[in-house]
Amino acid sequence: MTVSGLTVGPSKCFLIPARGANPLSVEFPALISIARPKGKFRSLHGGRRHQALVIRSAMDASYSDPTGSTVFPRINVRDPYKRLGISKEASEDEIQAARNFLVQKYSGHKPSLDAIESAHDKIIMQKFYERKNPKIDVKKKVREVTQSRAVQAVTSRFQTPSSKFIIKTAAAFLVLGLLTVFFPTEEGPTLQVAISLIATIYFIHDRLKSKLRAFLYGAGAFILSWLLGTFLMVSIIPPLFKGLRGFEVTTSLITYVLLWVSSTYLK
Repeated sequence: MTVSGLTVGPSKCFLIPARGANPLSVEFPALISIARPKGKFRSLHGGRRHQALVIRSAMDASYSDPTGSTVFPRINVRDPYKRLGISKEASEDEIQAARNFLVQKYSGHKPSLDAIESAHDKIIMQKFYERKNPKIDVKKKVREVTQSRAVQAVTSRFQTPSSKFIIKTAAAFLVLGLLTVFFPTEEGPTLQVAISLIATIYFIHDRLKSKLRAFLYGAGAFILSWLLGTFLMVSIIPPLFKGLRGFEVTTSLITYVLLWVSSTYLK
């Protein structure tokens, strides 16, 4: 390697003179090459990527103190996992193995041993706390529920149609909902509910092309939707509209939503 007219051979150790009498010996696992073409300092291999690799190699490099003891290179790293060089998903055996390896390697330098033991103790205490106070993994729970046999059996009965068909069914049931809200009658939304049953059977037949299946699916979806809507109104959802027929209107709206799902996505 040539730098400003000087020729330097590759070496594993790069001596940095200290202020005292003893120099510090630093071992770099990767050769640092520097050149100065066109008046600017650049890496011989060029680019920020190589410079980042050189800096990272220098940070992980072992070096010796004036007494000759090997110093742990990550002694000042705050993150205990990064200090031991393990991931946060590491098992207890992997944590113990990393600790034993580092203790054996840097046994001659007490500050290094203290840093290694401190990181090990922090990780063990954190693992112990997580076992005593487990966190609920929402994503894992949702994945387990969606992958269960019961949910798979239900979802297998539905399919997504074209966007045009979804818009058409949504518009039809939206009109029924508006008619139910703005034009209530003393007998309740009987006419709108009857129309919703006919619309459900029509849309299912339009997709499945079977009159028998359309009638069975439509009638079954209508009965289940009305029962579920009534149950939700009585147990969970308060009436959204005041008045004599507020209960029937709210139940009808819930039923329209369930019928829309059935007529649009039922397989």
